[in-house]
Amino acid sequence: MSDSPAPLADPHLVFDPVAGVRDVVILGSTGSIGTQAIDLVLRNPDRFRVTALSAAGGRVSLLAEQAHRLRVRTVAVAREDAVPALREALAAHYAPGETLPDVLAGPEAATQLAASDCHTVLNGITGSIGLAPTLAALEAGRTLALANKESLIVGGPLVKALAEPGQIIPVDSEHAALFQALASGTRAEVRKLVVTASGGPFRGRTKAELADVAPADALAHPTWAMGPVITVNSATLVNKGLEVIEAHLLYDIPFDRIEVVVHPQSYVHSMAEFTDGSTIAQATPPDMRGPIAIGIGWPERVPDAAPAFDWTKASSWEFFPLDNDAFPAVGLARHVGQLAGTAPAVFNAANEECVDAFLNGTLPFNGIMETVTRVVEEHGTPRTGTSLTLTDVLEAETWARARARELTAQTTTAEARA
Repeated sequence: MSDSPAPLADPHLVFDPVAGVRDVVILGSTGSIGTQAIDLVLRNPDRFRVTALSAAGGRVSLLAEQAHRLRVRTVAVAREDAVPALREALAAHYAPGETLPDVLAGPEAATQLAASDCHTVLNGITGSIGLAPTLAALEAGRTLALANKESLIVGGPLVKALAEPGQIIPVDSEHAALFQALASGTRAEVRKLVVTASGGPFRGRTKAELADVAPADALAHPTWAMGPVITVNSATLVNKGLEVIEAHLLYDIPFDRIEVVVHPQSYVHSMAEFTDGSTIAQATPPDMRGPIAIGIGWPERVPDAAPAFDWTKASSWEFFPLDNDAFPAVGLARHVGQLAGTAPAVFNAANEECVDAFLNGTLPFNGIMETVTRVVEEHGTPRTGTSLTLTDVLEAETWARARARELTAQTTTAEARA
């Protein structure tokens, strides 16, 4: 066994296991992860009970419907201006005499829920705004089913300082796959981690061929149905770069032993190669309910959580090397991951701003990574070490967002003059 500290996500360790029905808080309940998690819970009422839900506030009717079906105690919205519409929607779904859930509102509402009385917090929020709820759940001693990769990326040192070994169960399909594959041996026996990528809608195109792609093209993912930001991140492969950083933080494997390979079918979700030459791959048809079930149910598996393969039908599985010239995001992510400190927060925040600009038609596709690279370079030496605070991370993000917007505006102005 290795003498180094246990990884944050370790299938050999189970944080605070319990028998019977498990109380779960779902953050981001109206998004893709949240809605699939609720489907899983409703099909397994003998295993899970949802006590609270949070959402941004843009889909209050759906949130009210979820609250009523699950009979939750509390609902929360980040937007305070959504409260009147939410209360109206709740009144429409609940019969007279039924007890309505408590309503929390504001930027800190999800963080409050993350620390509430439950066994597991499923963080399905998109973006780095998920960091504060992640920290709150860990500090409160909850098991954290983590779909919000950005909170680990931008707040790695803060998360690692709070998390007990095995307290985090990853929900990303790639990291849920690695989590399961790594159960086959000790960490000292791991030679490398292999993270698979579908290649997105632009697999096989050169950098020159990507110059004029439109937002609609980038949003047409061939395998997964996801939100717009994550879908564009899959097109640029920023998503895969973030997953490389996440794998390093979760499993304490050096960056030079984490590889990315393109696998268009998205059947093999990732692999662990061991020192004896064996490679353990985790494979299922593309469906996020499987990783979600691992996240909220581990160490037990949830029967029929997701479809299995039909082995009576022929299929072909392909693997290709990554084109780092056309898709430089993975290499840049490795760089910022090795810099550590505030560098990953700068990378992530600049990317989010650039994706917004691309979707709004004010930045070309290749301009996303060109701008992010420049912001990272201008950031210089990141703030690191044990003195790193949440304020440091948030200030770095604020600077990166502002600088990315400035550079995007310069690009737009230059193109208008051309």
